[in-house]
Amino acid sequence: MPTPQELTQIVQAQRIELTEYHIYTRLAARARQPHNRQVLERIGREELAHHDLLERLSGVRVRPRKLVMWRYLLAARLLGLTFALKLMERGERGAQLGYGQLRHLEGLEHLADEEAEHERALIDLLHDDRLEYTGSVVLGLNDALVELTGVLAGLTLALAEVRIVASAGLITGIAASLSMAASEYLSARSELGDDEAASEAAKHPLRAAGYTGAAYLATVALLILPFLLCAEALVALAFTLLLAVATIAIFSFYVAIAKDLRFWPRFWEMTGISLGVAALSFALGWGVRVLFGLEV
Repeated sequence: MPTPQELTQIVQAQRIELTEYHIYTRLAARARQPHNRQVLERIGREELAHHDLLERLSGVRVRPRKLVMWRYLLAARLLGLTFALKLMERGERGAQLGYGQLRHLEGLEHLADEEAEHERALIDLLHDDRLEYTGSVVLGLNDALVELTGVLAGLTLALAEVRIVASAGLITGIAASLSMAASEYLSARSELGDDEAASEAAKHPLRAAGYTGAAYLATVALLILPFLLCAEALVALAFTLLLAVATIAIFSFYVAIAKDLRFWPRFWEMTGISLGVAALSFALGWGVRVLFGLEV
């Protein structure tokens, strides 16, 4: 018989299993690839079997954690199946540790091994366009953050007029986004080669260009927004830099989860480069203003 402390652990695990059953089942219904759907449905059935076994041990009926369910489902809808499954995978790791402590109880010996198998199945399963084209998104995002923060910082000191800075930044950003999209198209096209049938694993050139251009344009719009809302150029620049750091943090978190990378090294690297270029451009703008005798 389980101790009171073990009974508490069993009930908690039971609620997690039931919640994950509902999550996997709903994700399976949304999966486009038949293989993905089958794997998710199988894992969902196993999670339900785990719940039923735990319920027989605890004698307690539980309900799924709906807030957790909708959090993962929303993540899948907004950020892709891969991102949601990676978050689920982290939960599977926690379940393995919990079951390891309950392994001595009759009927629970195999649960830790099954949770480990779930993790391997999820790793094999993960594949979607959003992750496949992450490199294209990173290219557009990184370039926009570095170039636009630099351009806006330089123009702020050189011109000091928010509308002019916003207009110049917008023109520069749109032109740069088209240039980046074209470059990414040519790069992906060269990787694809002439024999497209033999290069199924390569990125589709138009999609790669679209992801790069869209990421660049979205970043441009975000960074220029403070110059359209603020009356003071320096205040607008301060908000733009804050938005740049926030964007880096959000995207670094996404990449860290989706690709199992470390968050902080990537975050500090991108932040250092973006703010470093902005500082140098700010100094350049000061030099241009002094050199040409521009009035502020």
